[in-house]
Amino acid sequence: MNTLIHVCCAPCSIMCVETLRNKGIEPTAFWYNINIHPFTEYRSRREAMKAYAASIDLPLIVEDDYGLRQFVTAVVGDIDHRCNYCYTARLERAAREAAERGFDSFTTSLLVSPYQDHEGIIAVGERMAEKYGVRFLPEDFRPYFREGQERARALDIYMQKYCGCIFSEEERYKKKKKPKKEA
Repeated sequence: MNTLIHVCCAPCSIMCVETLRNKGIEPTAFWYNINIHPFTEYRSRREAMKAYAASIDLPLIVEDDYGLRQFVTAVVGDIDHRCNYCYTARLERAAREAAERGFDSFTTSLLVSPYQDHEGIIAVGERMAEKYGVRFLPEDFRPYFREGQERARALDIYMQKYCGCIFSEEERYKKKKKPKKEA
């Protein structure tokens, strides 16, 4: 099977690629992540993905579109529900790329994270599959998440501390803040 895998970052891609390869699928990775901000974070994740892909002989297509304005403009009216836009934008671009390049199917490394809306990602993937006429592989990579993170640390691959968008970074810091005790 000729599969395009949208990759969000190198750590999340590790077990996704390995799982596909163990099933006899030799994927091609596709980097398109308009949600990752600030630019320094985007660049760190992109460069880590390039280096990791080269180290495992994984073909990688890089759609190098730092989409700060596009992303923020699209979600500003409903920041709390931004993830659906994020999934849709990235999976639509992946499905279109898969169709244009003649891939049989596509999937995403987003499906490895226990922190993402797995069912929501699958629903978007299936809509995009129908729209672009290319099969979506709804793999559940979540059982391998921790192993992938451990392997990324062992390989000294850059590991991010938040999902990617500036709003998820803000949430990360809010969660760390402890409420003040009242006197």
